[in-house]
Amino acid sequence: MVEDDEGHARLIERNIRRAGVNNEIKTFQDGTSALEFLLGSDGSGEVSRNRALLVLLDLNLPDMTGIDILAKVKANEHTRLAPVVVLTTTDDQREIQRCYELGANVYITKPVNYEGFANAIRQLGLFFSVMQVPEAP
Repeated sequence: MVEDDEGHARLIERNIRRAGVNNEIKTFQDGTSALEFLLGSDGSGEVSRNRALLVLLDLNLPDMTGIDILAKVKANEHTRLAPVVVLTTTDDQREIQRCYELGANVYITKPVNYEGFANAIRQLGLFFSVMQVPEAP
């Protein structure tokens, strides 16, 4: 999960867990640390070769845009098949279009109020519990 807002990160994790998802969740508050985890310090992506990944990605980060991260993840041979769920406050149609062009699998606009946000994340967690992802090559 790449989310710079600690409150949102806790809310996302809590409601994904409530939906029955027990997979390990690693949280990164900036793009630099997220990319280092996903692509390794050398940027080759070799570190993720055999990882089963699903990326929850906020677009508004302190050091780079989520679109930059999405582009790098989808351009790398070792991470390109990892599902990326964009979860952000932005509902700009050009940004949505750009994310899908770059390979985002899902684009979700965060609801403004707490209950709506919590409910959306629980539903996302239910989706995660039944979705199929490709095996690592």
